[in-house]
Amino acid sequence: MPKIEPMVLAVPKGRILKELLPLMKSAGIVPEDSFFDDKCRQLRFATNVDYLELIRVRSFDVPTFVAFGAAHLGVAGSDVIMEFDYPEIYAPVDLDIGHCRISVAAPSTLLENEDPSQWSHIRVATKYPNITKKYFSARGVQAECIKLNGAMELAPNLGLCRRIVDLVSSGATLKANGLAEIEQISDVSSRFIVNRAALKTRPDAINHWVRSFQEAVNAK
Repeated sequence: MPKIEPMVLAVPKGRILKELLPLMKSAGIVPEDSFFDDKCRQLRFATNVDYLELIRVRSFDVPTFVAFGAAHLGVAGSDVIMEFDYPEIYAPVDLDIGHCRISVAAPSTLLENEDPSQWSHIRVATKYPNITKKYFSARGVQAECIKLNGAMELAPNLGLCRRIVDLVSSGATLKANGLAEIEQISDVSSRFIVNRAALKTRPDAINHWVRSFQEAVNAK
């Protein structure tokens, strides 16, 4: 049997990784021991599959590693996939983990004085400027986006802007900061993604992992 060229699977750090690990195991991927060591600083790991290694990166960076071919496979939230919208990425499997939503939020008192259907120009703090502009543009609203990478809930309270677009899970963080969810833009879940060029040049190996992860989801 010919030797299979090395492949790289990019996985996100943080909460999603904990949900992903059982699916990886079910799909037949077990990382080396150092992958589970919280004190370990390495970002590249071997697995029980001799030709497959893992890289652990920020969730927002996974699609970029896959789109540009540094990784052949990856796991990324549909929010990040939508934001970057790389044509080089194919997302064949919804992993049914990492559920949340992208929503518009604002101070709870805003709706007492404004009707969102009457907005024509708004300023929004978000880490999703492309999603935000596209969503509001479809409604005929011009959205001026202020790019933030975190602590979005502070923006209205400190006068940066009155509205934010951010990920919402339970809504508890919004409520704790005096904000309310106004509109939902999209549901979010994590997807198994593939580099399209790699799919063309190595269809057997890529499709094996697509099937393996789909079977792992089906078996949950």
